[in-house]
Order: sequence, then structure tokens, then C-alpha cells
Amino acid sequence: MYQEIDLDRIDMSSGPPAGEPARQYYFMAKCREWVREFEQRNGRCPLAYIQTFGCQMNSRDSEKLLGILEQAGFKKGETENADFVLYNTCTVRENANLKVYGRLGYLNSLKRKNPHMIIALCGCMMQEQEVVARLQKSYRFVDIIFGTHNIFRLAELLYRRLQGEKQVAEIWEDTSQVVEELPVDRKYPFKSGVNIMFGCNNFCSYCIVPYVRGRERSRRPEDIIDEIKRLVADGVVEVMLLGQNVNSYGKTLTEPLSFAKLLKRVEQIDGLERIRFMTSHPKDLSDELIAVMKDSKKICRHLHLPLQSGSSRILRQMNRRYTKEQYLELVDRLRAAVPDIALTTDIIVGFPGETEEDFLETLDVVRKVRYDSAFTFLYSRRTGTPAAAMEEQVPGEVMKDRFDRLLTEVQTMAAEVVRRDEKTVKPVLAEELDTHEPGYLTGRLESNTVVHFKGDASMIGKIVNVSLDEAKGFYFMGSLRE
Repeated sequence: MYQEIDLDRIDMSSGPPAGEPARQYYFMAKCREWVREFEQRNGRCPLAYIQTFGCQMNSRDSEKLLGILEQAGFKKGETENADFVLYNTCTVRENANLKVYGRLGYLNSLKRKNPHMIIALCGCMMQEQEVVARLQKSYRFVDIIFGTHNIFRLAELLYRRLQGEKQVAEIWEDTSQVVEELPVDRKYPFKSGVNIMFGCNNFCSYCIVPYVRGRERSRRPEDIIDEIKRLVADGVVEVMLLGQNVNSYGKTLTEPLSFAKLLKRVEQIDGLERIRFMTSHPKDLSDELIAVMKDSKKICRHLHLPLQSGSSRILRQMNRRYTKEQYLELVDRLRAAVPDIALTTDIIVGFPGETEEDFLETLDVVRKVRYDSAFTFLYSRRTGTPAAAMEEQVPGEVMKDRFDRLLTEVQTMAAEVVRRDEKTVKPVLAEELDTHEPGYLTGRLESNTVVHFKGDASMIGKIVNVSLDEAKGFYFMGSLRE
């Protein structure tokens, strides 16, 4: 738990406080009263289940949402057959929206059998006006709807529903508030995401994120450092600093601070062993940051550097603000400073107007950079973005052909790249029991490559030396070394 507060000591006689986060702790206490009545009626605690769609920031938000519910007295459920079900949604691609609509039909069938069940939807998808209108018209069984900017208000919105409000919908268009001092139920006790900024100012022509996450706003560095220190005191050895574009951190602060300087401060925290961050926009990756990575003993030798396209013409249409040549030159500077750095990327296939020649430029970058892995996507037309209105939308069958060719190239190249570490001994953070091989653990290298090796549960959360005996494409089979 990120912050423990005794809800029984909260004075509820004079109404909710105006300031945050005290206001939300007040409503957690009010929800706990309902939970106790539920227990008396049913002889059990109500169960809460959260399903997360999307990025690492959504996963971090879900940890906070679950922490709020547990503080209010709910117990964590393992399936959607629960008393409170929350979908934390993503809308980067159309398929993410379709998944949610598909799951809502199943939830409705569960609710018919369990009428007191509460269904909530939050996250990026809810920031789209047409989505909320559709939910309010055709999915009246959804009880609570809220967006990305007021995630922290879950307890208050839930209390309104418990008091009899039929469908609670609260969507903020934007916010300057940063409310992080709330309970958190971390998935892993030994590693954690830490939000350092929110929103995005880049407005890539295909991307809906700036419209649903809002403009950039950075957390104060002292608040970030204090949070990480508390996490380390609670057993965390690895943190992932999170933002839509961490390289532009600090520009909105009263006293601006670069991301590189923030990293230096984080590195000074005793007991913290590994530092990761994502996502990095190539246009903002500074020489200062490269120098910090070169000299660091804690920053993992891994950088996720989205390419999106290898064609300078398409990159211009995407509003990415770098060229193919500038991207490759940046990779050269990174590798000159940090020769063993692992590079991963995102690539979009089929952006409007993409020709075969443009696609071949992308393949050329893949071959020159030799990524450790790449997330490859078919272009998804998102209403409201400039790219959605562009002419020359690429036919589906052409996109699929290029996607398959790119995937083959990426997988072949990545298998060769990962093999560079075969037969070496590297530090691995043991993360969990192997789900496929009894007596084995699963962990990660600094490069973020997965390793399976013999071990027991007592090693989980520790960094141990492992011999990387055999490369298996995207992962290693290894053996423990002293």
C-alpha cells in the first residue's frame, strides 16, 4: 500500500473536505460503511475486479484504482463474476474499443443474474464523446463512467452510485491537477511504475492520446523522489518512470528541470537497483540524457525508441519531427556511448499514403538498427485525428501483406540480436514462478529480455546471476550461477 490511512478515524460528521486527496479518503470511509452493511447481509466481503486494456500508464492507474477499492473494504476478485467490475480502457487503436464493447455484453449477462453488481468504465476510451453517448444510450446497465483526468475520484463516484444515482458519468475535458497520494495495490512487491508526467504535446497525426490524456504536465521532482524512496523502503528494487514522452519531462514546472537531471536524482536513492523509463520520443532525446545513461550504474541498458516509419516522407506526414537520417544518427550516438544498449521500437504499417517504397525504407531501418524486439501495428484510423481525414488510405490487404513481411523481418533479426548474449552470465531480476515449467523462475535482463531458469520462490524479487545457456528467439533458457 502506497499510503496507509485509518479510515475509522476520519470525521464524517461535517461533510467531505474540499481538498485532495483528503476528500477521496473521506469517500473511501463512506464506501466502507456500505461494505460493512453488505458483509452483514451476505456473510462475505464484496469482490472487486479490474481489467486493464492498454499501456503501462493504464496498468499503473489500475493499481491505484484497486488500492482505493481495497481501502474501502472490497476484496480483490479473480474474474468478472464479482460485485464491482471496472474496465480501464484504451483507445489507441479501434480494436481496443471493440474489445470493450464485446466484453460489455458478457457483463450484462452477469448483471442479470446478480442485480446488485456495479459495472464501471474509465480510461482513454471514455474521453471520446461519441463513446460516452453510445454507452448512455445503449448500455444503460453501466453504472459509472469516468475518464483519464479524474481517475483519483473513484471513491466519490462509487459513493454517488451507492446512494442511488442511476448512471454516474463524470468526464473532465482536461485538468491541471496531479493527485498521486492515494492507496496503491502493486502487482509486484519488488518493482513499480512511477508516473512522472501526464499528457502529450506532440500531436502525431495518427494519435488520439493528446486528445484523451490532455496536454503535458509534469510532477514536481521532490514528489517523485519521495514516492520512490517510500517504494524502496517497501521493498522495491526497480522502478519504471512513466510518461507519454518522458524526454520532455520538466518543461511545465515552475522551475524547469530536464529528464536527465531527474534521472541523476533518482539514481542517488539508496537501495534502488534498477531504473527504467518509457516512452522516449526521438526528437527530444538529448545528448545530456545519453551522457547520463552512459555513466549510470542503475539505468538499465535498454531504450524503447519508437520509429513508427522509416520513410522521411511518411514521418513528415505523421508529424514526428525527425527524418530517417536523424533517427539513424541518434541510434549511432546512443551505441557509441552505450555499446551494449538494447533498442526496442514501435512501427506502424499502412499509414495513409504509404507506398511500397516507403515501406522498404522502414525495412531498411530495421536492418540497420537491428532491434532487440519491435511492436508492429497496422495503422488504425482514429476519428478526430488529422490522419483519419487523409486521402490515400491504404487498402487492408496491402497493409496485411506489409505487416506480415515486417513481422518476419523483425522476428528473424531479433532472434539474431538476442543471441549475442548467449553463453554469458548476466544479472537477472527474478520476477515470478515459471507458468510452464515447474521448478523454474522467470526473470528479466537489463535489456528487458525474458530468462527462464531453475530456482525457487525465495529468489523472487532478487537480482541473481544467471548463465544464458540457450537463446530461444525472444527469450533465454538459463541456469543459476553464484
